[in-house]
Amino acid sequence: MRTSAGNAGVPRMPLLVLLLGSITAIGPMSIDLYLPAFPELARSLHTTEPLVQLTLTACLVGLAIGQALIGPLSDAIGRRRPLLFGMAGYAVASVLCALAPSVEALAVGRFLQGLAGSAGAVLAQALVRDLVDGPMVASILSRLMLVMGVAPVIAPTLGGQLLGLTGWRGLFWLLAGFGLVMTGVVALFVRETLTVERRRSGGVVGTLRTYRRLLRDRRYVGYAGMSAFGFLAIFGYVSGSPFAYQVVHGVSPQTYGLLFGMNSVGMVAASQWNARLVLRIPPFQILRRALWLSVVAALALVFTATTGAFGLAGLAVPLFVLMTSIGLVLPNAGALALNRHPDSAGTAAAMVGMTQFVVGAAAGPFIGSLGSHTAVPMAGVIAAGIVGVLAIALVLAPSEPRTRGSGGARTDGATVVDEGIATTVEREQTAPLPH
Repeated sequence: MRTSAGNAGVPRMPLLVLLLGSITAIGPMSIDLYLPAFPELARSLHTTEPLVQLTLTACLVGLAIGQALIGPLSDAIGRRRPLLFGMAGYAVASVLCALAPSVEALAVGRFLQGLAGSAGAVLAQALVRDLVDGPMVASILSRLMLVMGVAPVIAPTLGGQLLGLTGWRGLFWLLAGFGLVMTGVVALFVRETLTVERRRSGGVVGTLRTYRRLLRDRRYVGYAGMSAFGFLAIFGYVSGSPFAYQVVHGVSPQTYGLLFGMNSVGMVAASQWNARLVLRIPPFQILRRALWLSVVAALALVFTATTGAFGLAGLAVPLFVLMTSIGLVLPNAGALALNRHPDSAGTAAAMVGMTQFVVGAAAGPFIGSLGSHTAVPMAGVIAAGIVGVLAIALVLAPSEPRTRGSGGARTDGATVVDEGIATTVEREQTAPLPH
C-alpha cells in the first residue's frame, strides 16, 4: 500500500509502531519497574542507598556501551540478528538479577541487562531511520513514545503493587518474562530493513571513521548534546524521585508509582501532540519553544526543593510540567540528529543513545552521595540538564533553517516489510544542509 509523506504515513504502520514501541520499552521497563523497591533493596541486601542507586547506574552504563557496539554492528550485518540476540540476552540477564545474592551481584546483572537491552533502544531508532526521513522521523519517534510511554506509566505502579506480593526479586522475574516474550515477537514479526547493498563494512577501522565523521558534524553533535542533557534531567528525576517522594515526603510506594505514572502520562501526551506539530512546524522551533517551559519548571523546582515551599505539591507540580515539556524536546532533538546521517543510522543512533546514558549514569551516584533526605540534589541535577539543553539550543539557533524538515537529508522511497505486511512509505524530499 502506497501512502504520501505526512500524517498518512504514520497511521498506516500501526503494527510497526506497536512492535518498535514495545522493543524500545525494554529500557524504561528496566529502569522504572524497580524504582519503588529502592528502600526495600537497601534493607534486604543489607547495603546503603548510594549502592542501591549504583545498580541503576550499572544498567545505564550497560545501555551506553551496548549501543556503542550494537549500532555500528547493525550497520554492517543488518538490524534483525543483533536485535534478536539482544532480546534473548536481556531475558537471561534478568534471571541473573532475580537470583542476585548481594548488591554487587545485582549491579553486575544490571550491567548485563543494560548491555543486552541496548539493542532495543538503538535498533528501534535505526529501523525508523531506515524507513522514513525528514519530519516523518520526529513524527514516528513521537508515536513510538505513545507505546513506549505506557512502560513508565505502568512500571512504577505495577512495581509498587507487586513489591508487597513478590518482593523485589519478583520484579526481575517479570522482566525476564518480558524479555522472553519480546524475543519471540522479534523472531516472528521483525524482518530485515537494511538491505545488503546499503550495509557498511570496514570493521573496527570503518567504525572509527564513521564515529569521527559524526563528531566532525557540528550540528549533529549539538543535537546529540541536547538529547544527552535532556536525559540528564530525566535520570536526575528517575534517580532522585524515589527518595524525594518516599523519604523526604513520606509517600507510600504505591502513591509514588501513581505520581511517577502521572508525569509519564504528561510526557506521552506532549509527544503525541508533537507527532502532529512536526508536520507543520520545524522540529527545532518546537523544541526551542518548549524548552523555555522546561526552564521555568526547573527553576521553580529548585526553589521549592530548597525552601520546602508548598510541601508535596511544590515537588509534584514542577516535575509534571518539566516532564511534559520534555516530551516536546527529546523526540525532536533525536530526530534532528538521525536526519543528519541516514547512511549510518545505526551508528548515529548509537552515539545519541550512548551520550544520553553516559551523562544520565552520572546522575545516580551524584545524588546518592549527597544523601537521600533532601530533594535539592535531584533538583540541581535536573536544572543542570535543562540549562545544558538551553545553552546548546542558543548556540545552534542562528544557523538553524526555518523550513519544515530541517536537519534532514534528501532521500527517496523505502519499503517496510513486516510479517505478511508490505508498506511503502513515500518520503518527503528535503534539501541537504551544510555541516
